[in-house]
Amino acid sequence: MILIKNFLNIFFIPELRKKFLFTLGVFIVYRFGNHIPVVGVNVDALRTLMAQAKGLGGLFAYLDMFSGGGLREATIFALGIQPYISASIMMQILGMVVPSLEALVKEGEYGRKIVNQYTRYLTFFVAIVQSVGLAFLLENRGLVLEPGWSFRIMCVLSLTVGAMFVMWLGEQISIFGLGNGSSMIIFAGTVAHFMDYGIKTIGQVLEGITHPATAVFIIAVYIAITACIVFLERGERKIPVQYTRRVVGNRVYGGQSTYIPFKINTSGVMPVILAGTMLNMPIFLLSMLAERFDMFKWISEAMNPMGLLFNVIQFVLIIAFSYLWTALQFNPVELADNIKKSGGFIPGIRPGKSTAEFFDYILNRIGLVGAVYLGILASLPIVLNLFVERVLMDKMPFYLGGTALLIVVGVALEAAAQIEAYLIENRYEGFLSSGRLQSRLRR
Repeated sequence: MILIKNFLNIFFIPELRKKFLFTLGVFIVYRFGNHIPVVGVNVDALRTLMAQAKGLGGLFAYLDMFSGGGLREATIFALGIQPYISASIMMQILGMVVPSLEALVKEGEYGRKIVNQYTRYLTFFVAIVQSVGLAFLLENRGLVLEPGWSFRIMCVLSLTVGAMFVMWLGEQISIFGLGNGSSMIIFAGTVAHFMDYGIKTIGQVLEGITHPATAVFIIAVYIAITACIVFLERGERKIPVQYTRRVVGNRVYGGQSTYIPFKINTSGVMPVILAGTMLNMPIFLLSMLAERFDMFKWISEAMNPMGLLFNVIQFVLIIAFSYLWTALQFNPVELADNIKKSGGFIPGIRPGKSTAEFFDYILNRIGLVGAVYLGILASLPIVLNLFVERVLMDKMPFYLGGTALLIVVGVALEAAAQIEAYLIENRYEGFLSSGRLQSRLRR
């Protein structure tokens, strides 16, 4: 009841109501676009290919997560938000190593606008490259009804325009809606399949394909995984910071205490995405080589996404990328200098170099926990699938990857925090000023 009441409170605040309805409207447009097919693709053959857990099917299944099922249905939104995510990652890395871009980032709002424009240009280039590659790949695999340049041009044009439109939708959510636009787009595409998962599970139980106890066990495991994600995503280490008192004229500044929060998962979902990208491309190349040369067949089979070797390599890569991404996002020396310039210090730690070393120590320890957590999360659904099929000797009704689940929970927590902030702010004003919101809520 409390949850429903808090949800209804959204519609009593005009600004929050507009943001919520705008985001919902963008979701409807995005889902509508995921039902407009690209002309000339054999959708049934493509679905059959993506049902395979290895080789090209595994790569397509990974990319399909970012398109919300658009790739599986060969729609104009088949590339989804992936080109924009790739371009954003490239620009973030370039902004840390290219001096001119680094200077733009530090220029404030003006610099960010220019960097965002560069990101859009790069997204357009990435979308063209990916759409050209996908068009030729579909032709080579015999998934095209009428191969030729007419199909290639139409496919590249449709996918590129679709990717740019999805990017624009994400930007509109960031400006006028709730949460981060790119994350919300992935969230919408993933959540849209939850109903299908439920219907498929019930159907397989009724048909006797999956045992009812197995279905309950699978759902319980996913609920437990979700609870763990919520617990760990909200977990943080608070570093206390004390500011010294300063007397300027007749006023006294400082003398207050605050803290710096370091999340357990400081790098977010990016290490999982980077590790998946790094592994799926070699898998694709190995599958292509295995079709022509027998010597690559055993390597291709060993790198099956459901196998042990793949998961071990993925686990190691996630830990490596977690430390790399944390190092790119946090600069302990710069953070320590900023605190020192503001007249702050950590109790028991000398300002300057000692503070920077303390931050580095904390980030390394917390980063290890976060990296292991991401690695286990990425592999846990695969372990569950193997346990159901090989130990319980039963059929898995659906597969929901750890990356998709992490994105869904993380985006939901972020949106909930933003909504809660609006509610607290407006209730506070309503109680102390006119009381209009209070009276509406009582009604």
